[in-house]
Amino acid sequence: MNVSPLARIPAASACRRAVPVFVVACALLTAPAASAAGKDAAPPTRAEVTEKKTDLKELRGQIDSLRKKMTAAEGQRASAADQVKDIEREISATQRELHNLSGQKDRLQATLKDLGRQEQALSGRLDELHAQLENLVYRQYLQGQPDALRLLLDGEDPSQMARDLYYLGAIGRARKHLLSETETLLERKRTLAEDIRERAGELSSVEARQQEQHARLVAQREQRKEVLARISSQISEQRKEIGNLQRDEKQLAQLVARLDRIIAARPAPRKESPAKPAAPEKRSPAGRESAPEVANERTPEALPAGSFAALKGSLRLPVRGTLTNRYGSARQEGSTWKGLFIRAPQGSDIKAIAGGRVVFADWMRGFGNLLIVDHGGSYLSIYGYNDAVLKQVGDSVRGGDSIATAGNSGGNPESGLYFELRHQGQPIDPLQWVNLK
Repeated sequence: MNVSPLARIPAASACRRAVPVFVVACALLTAPAASAAGKDAAPPTRAEVTEKKTDLKELRGQIDSLRKKMTAAEGQRASAADQVKDIEREISATQRELHNLSGQKDRLQATLKDLGRQEQALSGRLDELHAQLENLVYRQYLQGQPDALRLLLDGEDPSQMARDLYYLGAIGRARKHLLSETETLLERKRTLAEDIRERAGELSSVEARQQEQHARLVAQREQRKEVLARISSQISEQRKEIGNLQRDEKQLAQLVARLDRIIAARPAPRKESPAKPAAPEKRSPAGRESAPEVANERTPEALPAGSFAALKGSLRLPVRGTLTNRYGSARQEGSTWKGLFIRAPQGSDIKAIAGGRVVFADWMRGFGNLLIVDHGGSYLSIYGYNDAVLKQVGDSVRGGDSIATAGNSGGNPESGLYFELRHQGQPIDPLQWVNLK
């Protein structure tokens, strides 16, 4: 039985005896193809996405209806601070837009940086492929273009002839492989270049919009300053009236009670242990006196998921600043503080104390731009006097997320944050829940 000399030469053996340039060719041909490893997590189904969108739409609709009812009920008792309500709402909305644009800009810059790294890596690989192709073409030029008949007529050893033919075939296949990979990489590079152009265009658009919004914010602040200059004395006088303060506190209590009913009627996003009926926390006699000011240097961070009640004693205050008024202490305008006031510069970052969902984000008389977060288990955290509210109703937040910026909206004389904690509608002492160290 006659066996072809070529058939007697294993490919791996031939590659081991090849000259260096052929080793590259053999490696290209014998290397196993990379398999796509790793499985992506299953994305949410269309039904789940639709359900979440519907749930969010319903929640926002309920809160908007509640806001309109409360605004109508308070319409007969307009205060001087109401004259800046629309301006302060606009300032908050403009700053929220700027905040979102800033995040969008950061993401685009990160994408552009990543695309640039990919383009650089592709250029390096293409340079390698070009060098290999040049080497192969040069070697093939030196070898000429012999065929089997010519080698046979030259009277060469059949075994050597078989090896030469194998090497030549390997060179041809390697060249084809290199050309194919080069074409693929060139197409990928063209796609990357197009992506980079698109992202750069988006970035320019975002930067232009940022400039527009910033100019708008400057104009809004100037308008607010002019209005406040006219009515500051009226606001100051009205704030001293205990009746006004009590009405504002009553309105907040009514809002919280109605929010509790809306939240209770919705499916709970997480399991909480059954809550016991809340009772107002005891206030020590010393608590009613003026306490020394305390500086807060720590802000909230991401916390492990779980019951909000289990976080008692480990929370952080929402903003860096000076704690000037405390829960239970007497207010200059009358009544007592139902929460804390933390003096902080305008624009200071306010962070969510723990994970939850925004259930209110709007201007409210006596509290300015107000934001309320539901933490589950009938616990709410309340953030008032904000210069800007950065989140909207239905947004999920984590502990440490930026949710607002400090200010003096609503006619407050000082810049800072009014902060409350409530359980089942009743105010509780935040200092029993936070760690100031």
